[in-house]
Amino acid sequence: MVYSHSGKTYYFTMNTHTPERIAVIGAGSWGTALAGHAARLGLPVKIWAYEDEVAEAVNQRHENPVFLPGFPLPESLVATRDPAEALAGATLVLSVVPSHVVRTVWKNMASHLPRNALLVSASKGIEEGTCLLMHEVLAEVVPDLNPDLGRERFVCLSGPSFAKEVIQELPTAVVAASGSEAAARRVQVCLSCPTFRVYTTDDVTGTEIGGALKNVVAIAVGASDGLGLGTNARAGLITRGLAEITRIAVAHGAKPLTLSGLAGVGDLVLTCTGSLSRNRSVGEELGKGRRLDEILEGMHMVAEGVRTTRSTLELNERLKVEMPIAEEVYRMLYEDLSPAEATSRLMGRSLKFEREF
Repeated sequence: MVYSHSGKTYYFTMNTHTPERIAVIGAGSWGTALAGHAARLGLPVKIWAYEDEVAEAVNQRHENPVFLPGFPLPESLVATRDPAEALAGATLVLSVVPSHVVRTVWKNMASHLPRNALLVSASKGIEEGTCLLMHEVLAEVVPDLNPDLGRERFVCLSGPSFAKEVIQELPTAVVAASGSEAAARRVQVCLSCPTFRVYTTDDVTGTEIGGALKNVVAIAVGASDGLGLGTNARAGLITRGLAEITRIAVAHGAKPLTLSGLAGVGDLVLTCTGSLSRNRSVGEELGKGRRLDEILEGMHMVAEGVRTTRSTLELNERLKVEMPIAEEVYRMLYEDLSPAEATSRLMGRSLKFEREF
């Protein structure tokens, strides 16, 4: 494959004989960035948008002015509001809708999913009420995926990847997780290029939990920054937050090393420190004294960590691991605990051995 970037031409080997036909379900910032990336690789791509104005703008102006304004999209990218049209003939389907609507969206989409298509979930979260991970939700609503989900037909795509930097073709590394090495490799080969590097792993659970819970820790870090507590506090929260994520992931059956990789510490550091992080921004505004409802009212896009905090603690009622940071974030979000008091509670906990679980 010939690929041009910044005036340079690269010759990139793709080990595939038949180019994938891509469908992207969800035209938020991340879905749009992935669709634009795939279209730039020369793949046929259709993107399903919930909003009429988004579909119209992508087709006529080659831009998503609602969720990714100011970034031109390939003219070959086709947008539609019709699920059947979006999925027709697709061989690789990227599901990129907010985690709290995955069940609803796929109840309507499932009947249109081609039987042999590979489903790739790029949503990050834990479903409220059920405490299910995204692959578990999809297994319940997409009949052809159950009971073999996590094998030949499912991949989770995650890792440190701000949409704006992907659409700008800045270097990005992510991970494709599947119980099927062939399925993970298929996504790796399809989406990799000199500016977008895809690694593979077999740990779907660890990859999904890392992608979901980093948003909870990012709210805590943002609150600390909003209080002006400094970089020492930020580093401490990131490190101890990683310990919490690892504890609950391992208790759920994940491999601990997964959390030291791109889907764990990689995504955590990005979301806790990057200026583009919506979850960090929510925490920062809380730290400055604003109320959650006021903050969310002014946000156009979803901050997944707000919902994930609640579902994380619901999940932990069963797993019962120590998660003091998540608990304090919950109290800040839902019980009006001040960020200053949350900080005091965390710093005043009983002294521990660092690796104590």
